[in-house]
Amino acid sequence: MPEIFNFSAGPAVLPKEVLKTAADEMLDYKGTGQCVMEMSHRSKEYQAIIDECEALLREVMSVPENYKVLFLQGGASSQFAMLPLNLMNKSGKADFVITGQWAKKAYDEAARYGDCKIIASSKDKTFSYIPTLDKSEFRADADYFHICLNNTIFGTKFSKLPETGNVPLIADASSCILSEPIDVSEFGVIYAGAQKNMGPAGLTVVIIREDLIGNARDYTPTMFDYKIHAENGSMYNTPPTYGIYMLKLVLEWVKNKGGLTAMKEHNVKKAAVLYDYLDGSKMFSATVSGDDRSLMNVPFVTGNEELDKKFIKEAKEQGFINLGGHRSVGGMRASIYNAMPTEGVVKLVDFMRKFEENN
Repeated sequence: MPEIFNFSAGPAVLPKEVLKTAADEMLDYKGTGQCVMEMSHRSKEYQAIIDECEALLREVMSVPENYKVLFLQGGASSQFAMLPLNLMNKSGKADFVITGQWAKKAYDEAARYGDCKIIASSKDKTFSYIPTLDKSEFRADADYFHICLNNTIFGTKFSKLPETGNVPLIADASSCILSEPIDVSEFGVIYAGAQKNMGPAGLTVVIIREDLIGNARDYTPTMFDYKIHAENGSMYNTPPTYGIYMLKLVLEWVKNKGGLTAMKEHNVKKAAVLYDYLDGSKMFSATVSGDDRSLMNVPFVTGNEELDKKFIKEAKEQGFINLGGHRSVGGMRASIYNAMPTEGVVKLVDFMRKFEENN
């Protein structure tokens, strides 16, 4: 059987070192005689795990002291409702940039609770670019301004953040968190589903500025109130305990690899291998160009649906799995998160080159 390289958009590839550690500790975590999955979240042993996980996240991402780190459930999608319920509480307004499916879903959900405005959209070209923003369209009295930092399906990312002034900038960072350094202080809230760069599905991380906590609408469900989770150290109910443990292992791995600066160098180099080939290929082409290209998700097509299917089938036979593109884009998509080694991308490009020669 060939070596397997997993290009899934999520749940996604995890570092082998992390999986090995988890396997070694599966039956007995540090002499406790328990798997972390069996451990009471109220035990001192588990409290040490969640405390270390938060400390590592703060260190790796340089999270300022005036931000809370919350470990929640419900995926990033639950944040589409939690944000307006907690933040859309002064003017009742929020501004959105629509750069793909998840940004649109965030807008649609928030629009149930208040006055939501689409500042710009790239829907006209199948979300294949980040739209230019007209600052005169920004509302100074908006309660927040929402973007999806990296668009998993369409392979775009914000290379420059909107300048929103006193309006808190909110970012869904699910598919790019931990991939490169970001200045957390430029955001009011950063949220991310874990199943791309952080660990297994089931955990959602929210990094929120403290002044944005405590103003939830009076009818907000208890489980959707950021204040409840902040006051209880993410332990109001049983948190996704094993996901938090896995995130701790991933953060240890990131730190040992040199932190987010080293991750960015790794990801830039890796993405360049694939984009350079696509830009020179006569068969394959990337669907995104220029500075809007994602380092994490690379959609590409041949222009022939049957050829795309043949490529995906033969790639799988050679050990390159989960390369099918999202149905809204078609073609192929290589998701090359932190844990994807450069070797995997190099071997994929070698296979693509041979496929092109033979077809």
